[in-house]
Amino acid sequence: MSSTTFPTGSTTSGAATARAVLAAHFPQGLGSFVDGRVVAGRGETVTLSSAATSEQVTDYADAGREGADAVLASSVRGAEVWAATDPFERAAILREVARTVAAHTEELAALESATTGKPIRDTRGEAAKVAEMFGYYAGWADKLLGHTIPVPGNWHTYTERVPWGVVLAVTPWNAPLFTGGWNSAAPLAAGNAVVVKPSEFTPAATLRLAQLAHGAGLPDGVFNVATGLGSTVGAALTGDPRVGKVSFIGSVGTGRRVAVAAAAAGIPTVLELGGKSANIVFADADLDRAADGAVSAVFSGAGQSCVAGSRLLVERAVHDEFVARVAERAARLRLGDPLDPATEIGPIITEPQFTTVTSLIEAGLESGARRATAAALPESVTGSALAAGRWVVPTVLDGVGTANPLETTEVFGPVVGADAFDTEAEAVARANGTGFGLAGAVWTQDVARAHHVARAVRAGTFWINSYKTIHVAVPFGGFGDSGHGRSSGPGVLDEYTQTKAVWTPTRAAGSPFPSLSY
Repeated sequence: MSSTTFPTGSTTSGAATARAVLAAHFPQGLGSFVDGRVVAGRGETVTLSSAATSEQVTDYADAGREGADAVLASSVRGAEVWAATDPFERAAILREVARTVAAHTEELAALESATTGKPIRDTRGEAAKVAEMFGYYAGWADKLLGHTIPVPGNWHTYTERVPWGVVLAVTPWNAPLFTGGWNSAAPLAAGNAVVVKPSEFTPAATLRLAQLAHGAGLPDGVFNVATGLGSTVGAALTGDPRVGKVSFIGSVGTGRRVAVAAAAAGIPTVLELGGKSANIVFADADLDRAADGAVSAVFSGAGQSCVAGSRLLVERAVHDEFVARVAERAARLRLGDPLDPATEIGPIITEPQFTTVTSLIEAGLESGARRATAAALPESVTGSALAAGRWVVPTVLDGVGTANPLETTEVFGPVVGADAFDTEAEAVARANGTGFGLAGAVWTQDVARAHHVARAVRAGTFWINSYKTIHVAVPFGGFGDSGHGRSSGPGVLDEYTQTKAVWTPTRAAGSPFPSLSY
C-alpha cells in the first residue's frame, strides 16, 4: 500500500487542504469502515468544518442504527476468525500493522492536522506513537499465559485467557488518531475484534487507520469503524449484547451515560474521563524548567487534553515571579496554520467547545481571577483567513481561588488558573479538592517531599519535575470522576480478556467426584 505525502507550509487554506487530503483516501466520501471497505450511511447529514478557518470541509451521512447493526454483524464474524487465529500469527500481523502505520506517518499526520486543526508538529508525533502502540502489543499477542492451580483431590486445574469477542472503543474528537490506536491495539492483541466509534466531528484519521490495518493483514471484520452521531450510532452500539466490552474516552457526563447504557445490557466498561490536574511548584524548584513544564502541561494541544495541568499551584514565596515566567512563555507561543511546522498552538476543534472555553474564561474573570496574559489574538491569525477560525489565545489567569469555577471545572482549552499556597498540606488539599483524579505533578528539589506529595495526591498518573509524558507500556487511567480501569501497560490485557478455569480429573473414569456447590 503506497503512502501519499501532502505538502505542508504556511498556507491558511485549511478547508481546501482538508478536502484534498480526504479526496485522496475517500474518493466516494466518508462513511463507516466495514469488512475492509468504506460504506456510506443513510441517516442525518453530519457537516464538518475547518477549525482553523470555519469553512465547510465536507459532509457525510450518519450510519444510524441500521449501519451500527451491520458493523456489529461484521465484527461478530471477525471476532470468531481472529480468536481462532494462532497467536503467533496475530502477533505477526500486528507487527505488520505497526510497520505500515510507521510508513504512513506523514500522511496520517497531515490528515489529522487538516481535519482537526491540530498542529502538524503534534500530529507527526502522535502518528509515530500509534505505530509504537501496535508494535508494543504485537509483542504481547503470543504471551497471554494462564496458570496451573493446585487444588484438593485428583485434579489438573488450569486457567487460560480468552477474549471478550467484540470490543467497542468510543474515542473523542481531541485526539482521534492517537486514541484510535491506544484503544484498539491491546484488544486486538488479546484476540478481540474492535469497533471504533470516533467522534462525529473527527472520523477521518480513524477511518484511514482502519484502512491501513486491513491492508496490513487484519481479516475482514476485525477492525471496523462506525461513524455518526452518539445519539444514534453510539446508542445502538453501547447497549447491544453482541458487544463484549466497552472502552470510552471522553467527558464525565457522556461517560456515565455510556456506562449506564452498557450496564443495562450487562456489558462492562473501561472509562477514561476528564481531569482538573494540579501542577504544584515549590519555591526550591528549578523555576525555569518548571515554567517550561507548566506551559507544556496546559498549552500543548491548545489545552484540549484530559491530563492538562490546568491548575497551577505555586508556593507564595515565588508565586508572582513564577506566574510572570509562565505568562511570558505563553505569550511567545506561535498560533497559526496547523499545517505550518512552526505552529505551536492550533484552534479549538469544535464549535461547542469553543463556546465552552470562552464562557469559562469570562466566568473565571467574573469570579475574581486576573489576566496575566494579553487577550488579543496575534497578527498571524487576525491578518489572514484564519481570523474566522475557532481561536483562543493561551491564557494565564491568576488568583483562581477555591470559590472560582475554574478551580473545579474542566475547561479543555488553553487556559490555566494559578494561585498561591503556603504549606505542603495546603497544596495537597487543593490538588485533591475536586472529584477528578487523573493526573498531577510536583516540582521540587527535595526528594523526600517529591515522593510524599506524589503519594498523597489522588491521581492515576503523577509526575515529579516533569509533566505529560505517557507511554503505552505504562498504565494510564484515573480515579473518581476521571474514570476506572486502565487503558495501557501490560495489565490492560487483563481488561480485554476473561479468565477461564478448566478442571480435568486425573483418576480413572468412574472415580467419585467431590460434592461441590456454589
